[in-house]
Amino acid sequence: MEEFTTLLLSEVSEATDTTQARSEVLIGGKSTGIIIPGKVLEAAIKIDPRRYLLFVTDDVMFEEMLTILLLDSFQGIVEKLTIGGAYSSGHFEDLRVSPRSASFRFIGDTTWTIKVSSSPTFKLPFSDPKGVSRSMGLRKYINISASPAPAKADGSR
Repeated sequence: MEEFTTLLLSEVSEATDTTQARSEVLIGGKSTGIIIPGKVLEAAIKIDPRRYLLFVTDDVMFEEMLTILLLDSFQGIVEKLTIGGAYSSGHFEDLRVSPRSASFRFIGDTTWTIKVSSSPTFKLPFSDPKGVSRSMGLRKYINISASPAPAKADGSR
């Protein structure tokens, strides 16, 4: 894994009251035809010659959510996670990339760590940390952990 700086977004449609903004992914300044949810590219990580991990926000004050996308340059979006919730706000910061994982901070003092598998693994229901949502299914490529665990609404862990 390594940070990748020649991947950019070009906004295709603005956010509405019910939908996220949508953007096209550009790699090396060239159109890919891949449309993703989100507006602001916080960071991009190249996993291998075909796959990228994108961290995208919508530039919404006081209710910012982070969308994490596993992107394949041939297949498009392979997996999507979201961190955040109603009335929560965070800033994407302190990205650290190692050969096998990436860690960052978003919402409070929580450090999130992501590992991406080369093949799908079995996904247990309700196994992600609090504040993470992803689509239903039995397979996943992205493993995510949080330290310390995100606080609940009442301030407890």
